[in-house]
Amino acid sequence: MKILVVGHNGLLGQELMDQLLPLGQVIGVDVDTCDITCPEEIVTVLDEVKPDWVINSAAYTDVDSCEANPETAWEVNAKGAGNLARACLDRKITIVQLSTDFIFDGRKGSEYIETDNPAPLNVYGESKLGGERNVIKAEGRYIIVRTAWLFGKGGKNFPDTILKAGRSNNSLRVVSDQIGSPTYAVDLAGAIGELIQNDAYGIVHVANGGYCSWAEYARYILKLSGIETEVIPITTEELARPAARPGFSVLSMVKYEEITGKKMRPWQDAVRAYIGERK
Repeated sequence: MKILVVGHNGLLGQELMDQLLPLGQVIGVDVDTCDITCPEEIVTVLDEVKPDWVINSAAYTDVDSCEANPETAWEVNAKGAGNLARACLDRKITIVQLSTDFIFDGRKGSEYIETDNPAPLNVYGESKLGGERNVIKAEGRYIIVRTAWLFGKGGKNFPDTILKAGRSNNSLRVVSDQIGSPTYAVDLAGAIGELIQNDAYGIVHVANGGYCSWAEYARYILKLSGIETEVIPITTEELARPAARPGFSVLSMVKYEEITGKKMRPWQDAVRAYIGERK
């Protein structure tokens, strides 16, 4: 099996390069070599590599920046995904498209399943939903993997931000009315491997088990690291970020467990593993 990872230098891409090695040959390509907004570049890379699977981990993921740059967000996250999916269709390649819990508005009040109606609150969520729809519209074989609150080495992430701030402040103000599931890039990459091995199809939710608020998440990180900085809970309104966020965007893992016969480990165990690796 030959797997092509587009955006292999990113936070998730780096882990995919490692975690998928047991499945066969894994080839990475950066966004400069394979710009998904340029169909000609995609065709050149696919015809050269001739993969069986393509994983699209290239995306514009800065949620607040997307509000200020909606055209770029749509060009990369929506149109780019469609370009890649159509090129894969022509070559009978299965595409794995990464998506997000931010396609939901968070008002359901319980875990979201794959068939729930999307209602994004911000440009990032809208553009990622556009990417999902373009992949489906291409009518090829695909897996759309929705995930949430991704963290890991090799990129900006919440644990590192909290640890740095905690070491230089007596207290931190952290949002307590947004609930989700922190997801370790190592575990997400491994789960994508499981889906590939099971020849999965369609939309699948993948995140670490359980959920928490950002404030609870921050307290846990600080506790694991022995830092006694106080976490002061605040509301989303008090934080006043440019992009609106869903209040409760927890993803149901039932479908993933049915496909693979496996469970994702709890977010606490994943964070503990990450903090241990940093030390």
